Amino acid sequence: MAVQETRTLPAPFIETLGEDYAKQLTALTADPIDVAQFAPQVAAQDPLQTKAAELAQAGIGAFQPYITQAEQFTGPQAYQQFMSPYQEEVISQTLSEFDRQRQIQEQQIKDAALRAGAFGGGREGVQLAEFGAQSGRERALLQSGLLQQGFQQAQQAAAQAQQQATGLASLVPALQQQQIGTLGQVGAIQQAQSQAQLDAQREAARAQAFEPYERLGFYGSGLTGLMGGYPAQYQFSSIPSPTPLQTALGTGATLAGIYGALQPKQSLF
Repeated sequence: MAVQETRTLPAPFIETLGEDYAKQLTALTADPIDVAQFAPQVAAQDPLQTKAAELAQAGIGAFQPYITQAEQFTGPQAYQQFMSPYQEEVISQTLSEFDRQRQIQEQQIKDAALRAGAFGGGREGVQLAEFGAQSGRERALLQSGLLQQGFQQAQQAAAQAQQQATGLASLVPALQQQQIGTLGQVGAIQQAQSQAQLDAQREAARAQAFEPYERLGFYGSGLTGLMGGYPAQYQFSSIPSPTPLQTALGTGATLAGIYGALQPKQSLF
């Protein structure tokens, strides 16, 4: 018995495109993608960041020399290193001038006593003794004043030096921190730029690797649209020719039917 087969086929050009798509898909997916090339990379520290770290490490305890120096400017003997090297000479010259003026005044007293006719008398002696005692006190007061003035100036210089050293102990680390901060900030900006370049290269490599897949995907999407919406489809019917066995069986059945029709029917009774 013949069997009729009916198939609905796409347009020939769509079938050709489908075969081409299948070949490309098979070839493209035959080789796996090396995903190692897309591994994220972290940009190395910028040289400025490395320099900032080195300065930070080297700057630990940078204040200590100034603290040590400040300690030298404290205590009861700290003023001595600030005494003027010319103080003794100044005092000596000042006292010499004082003595010269005292001698002049003493001579004036003697001259006055001579003019008054009391030279060598008791009155002259009293005046000279009183003048000598008074000038002695003034000379001692002058000398002590000069010494006190030098001492105070040396103390002030020591205190000022101590303040300066203490200030440097705070200033130097602060300046170092500013320098470290500036280097770190600039280095971070440059590191971010390097990281952006690495990310861009990684993205470019990924896009290049997947471009054939994306292109083939567009190809497949377009082909799917054609296959689903293109109206030029046709039907193909096929009736296979009977085999010799089928022909023999068919002929035998036909003859049997004819023979049966020709034979008279016999009664069972």
